Amino acid sequence: MVSTAAVKRALSALASRTDTATRPAVAVIDEADAARADLRRAAEFVDADGLDRLDEAIAAAEHAGNEGAAKRGREARAAFRRFRAVAADSDLGGGGDCGGDDGDERSK
Repeated sequence: MVSTAAVKRALSALASRTDTATRPAVAVIDEADAARADLRRAAEFVDADGLDRLDEAIAAAEHAGNEGAAKRGREARAAFRRFRAVAADSDLGGGGDCGGDDGDERSK
């Protein structure tokens, strides 16, 4: 039988691992990039403090010299800013075009 101390050591080693296949910053960037394709997923990302985490992930990727990940992160951040601008325009009754037909057949 495995001792409690051995289990604690193993769990501690797993918790402190830094050699994972995907670095945390890249994982956040991957999450943001994937969320751009689905409105619900994008909203969930933003609600989970995703934009703050994305900013931190971009900085970490730049610091690590991972320019490819940093670039994808900046592109995702720009997309989320565009989403926010369209939503704000829509909230103010602006003419944000979402591709739908604004004509109401009943009023014709």
